[in-house]
Amino acid sequence: MSLIDAIRQPGFWRRVRAMLTKEFIQLRRDRVSFAMIVMIPVMQLILFGFAINTTPRNLPTAVLLQETSDVGRTILSAIERTGYFKITHRLTSAEEFDRVLASGRVLFAIEIPAGFERALRRGDMPALLVAADATDPVASGTALGSLNRIVQLALINERMLPERTQPLFEIRQHARYNPAGVSSLNIVPGLVGTILTMTMLIFTALSVTREVERGTMESLLSMPISPLEIMVGKIIPYIIVGFTQAALIIGFGVLLFGVPILGSLFLLALLSTLFIATNLSIGYSFSTVAQNQLQAIQMTFMFFLPNILLSGFMFPFAGMPGWAQWIGEALPLTHYLRIVRSIMLKGSGFTELQYEVLALFVLMMVAMTIAVTRFRRTLD
Repeated sequence: MSLIDAIRQPGFWRRVRAMLTKEFIQLRRDRVSFAMIVMIPVMQLILFGFAINTTPRNLPTAVLLQETSDVGRTILSAIERTGYFKITHRLTSAEEFDRVLASGRVLFAIEIPAGFERALRRGDMPALLVAADATDPVASGTALGSLNRIVQLALINERMLPERTQPLFEIRQHARYNPAGVSSLNIVPGLVGTILTMTMLIFTALSVTREVERGTMESLLSMPISPLEIMVGKIIPYIIVGFTQAALIIGFGVLLFGVPILGSLFLLALLSTLFIATNLSIGYSFSTVAQNQLQAIQMTFMFFLPNILLSGFMFPFAGMPGWAQWIGEALPLTHYLRIVRSIMLKGSGFTELQYEVLALFVLMMVAMTIAVTRFRRTLD
């Protein structure tokens, strides 16, 4: 029977209308799918419209002012007026200068040396040091490019120095940790966390729902085993899988793209395992909430979208508004990106990464608690 003949059959449109009605009723009852229809475009609109900024501003900056002078204060005021820099730390020593930059708490550190104003007025062409954390070239590049002329004009406009065609002083820019601005040094470590987030969430989000749909959950429930034991037994194999994935990505990153590993490889492996376990716990929580595998995949996607957009993987984290950064701090990928980039590109140790480790551990424990509680509820 051809398509035209099928349409001409008596009652064809009545049966189609009945099917349409059934599908809409079923869609209305499937709350997760209905929420996806509404929430995904709204979430993307809000994130891309308000949170994402490809020209980040108000980037955290530290200042080491070794002399107190009107020129120094004018320079700092001009730097803040560019909109790219926000002075958050006042330093007192060169050791603190290096330490705060390596910790990741600031993206820039500015040093105005002693005798700067006197050398400037004598025409000795003094140097102003601006060190940048260039692990993210996008965040640092635009800000560094705005410095020189703006600061020079500020001093002239304040009538502290005569207008000249030649520069009044030199701004020495040190792009640390990625001086050549190679994007692969930033992207490859980030891919480790992004790929692990996607795969680990999917693997475990399907674990419980798959057991229910296959009918094997009844066998598990009849065994003398606790929900926590079931969860740990399901998570451990995927920890090994995730660890293998991370080793492959890092290995190919080193061999193909020349990404360095300046820190401890053992520490990187240990904290990667913590990150994998955190994502597996979150995915397992989704599996205890979802009624079927489709809902589990939908929840995974809803969680993965803000992870990739608000973690600092695609867009500079420091350039996001405050509310977006608060959301980002609650995402595992945000903390792991700082860990993997700091260990590989900066050579950071456990001391510099204590906050990120604690955040991952807390997120893992919260997810495990939710998963065990929800699983007990499904047992009843």
